[in-house]
Amino acid sequence: MAEEQKDDAQKTEDPTPKRLKDAREKGQVARSQEMNHWFIILGFALVLGVMAPWIVNRIGLALLPFIERPQDFMVESATARTLMYDTVKEIAITLSLPFLIFIVLALASGFLQFGLIFSVESLKPKLSKLSLVSGFKKIFGTRALMEFLKGVLKIALIGGIITAVIWPEGQTIINLSDLQPQEILIYLQTESLRLLIAVLAVMTVIAAMDFAYQRYKHIQEMRMTRQEVRDETKQSEGDPLVKSRLRQIRMERAKRRMMAAVPSADVVVTNPTHYSIALKYNSDEMNAPTVVAKGIDEVALRIREVARQNEVPLVENRPLARALYDAVEIDEEIPPEHYKAVAEIIGYVMRIRGQISGRSGDTQS
Repeated sequence: MAEEQKDDAQKTEDPTPKRLKDAREKGQVARSQEMNHWFIILGFALVLGVMAPWIVNRIGLALLPFIERPQDFMVESATARTLMYDTVKEIAITLSLPFLIFIVLALASGFLQFGLIFSVESLKPKLSKLSLVSGFKKIFGTRALMEFLKGVLKIALIGGIITAVIWPEGQTIINLSDLQPQEILIYLQTESLRLLIAVLAVMTVIAAMDFAYQRYKHIQEMRMTRQEVRDETKQSEGDPLVKSRLRQIRMERAKRRMMAAVPSADVVVTNPTHYSIALKYNSDEMNAPTVVAKGIDEVALRIREVARQNEVPLVENRPLARALYDAVEIDEEIPPEHYKAVAEIIGYVMRIRGQISGRSGDTQS
């Protein structure tokens, strides 16, 4: 017992969606018996309030031949057997609708609590179910104690409601023998319906509280230890260490590809020390200059070194370097708001390289 309490104390983490999903697939969900009882009482109220006259009338008509002419039937005659068969069939058909209502309400009770579940896990034989310790825990555990206290409270409340409804009618009940059979049936239907409605009102509160408690208890039972959370994360998403290593490898490969593109750049815009943005522009293939590499700090320094080694011009423009780093990803064209600033830099670089003519005054001279 002390070891189980220790395990429960270690379960400090809320259950993950996967934990709840796996439990649901095994049929382990929060379910309230009081909700089932509420739906049963509702079914009785519906049948008694809506269908009782029709049921009594149909059954009465089916039994009428036995009441009016009992002397006309011989037990061994074919007519009596046929009449008995027809009577039983008529009663079964009449009662089938109330039974159908109860079945629908029973299904609705489960569906509203935990949705649609199909699981055979609870039907599988398990040796743990034969454990004396588990059985003792179920009988004398916290859940059993709560169920016992809840049952006592429910009996007390419902008993008080029944007494409050019936007690004022005591004299009328005593004098029922003075009424006609039809009047007795109407009176019994009315009072029974009043009693069911009163009980249903109390059961509504009990069922709501019990449903909330069962959900809370289910979440508590599904809580996990930190180790269980880590193990589940490894199973569902992979080992964090492995994922981190793979991420690092992908970043290194992307960095190498980026550095390989620096020699083909037309210019590197710098901060001058913290940011480096390598730009390439080919008017025949591109609509606008494209960022082929970018980086900050150490990566920026490496971009500048590769650029110097390959005679790629470095141009200092602090605002543009920061803006391009934040706004443009690698292999993306620069946005229109930076066209003018970038065009001036590329034009400057192209003039230096002698790819365009210099100023008109220089040409004339």
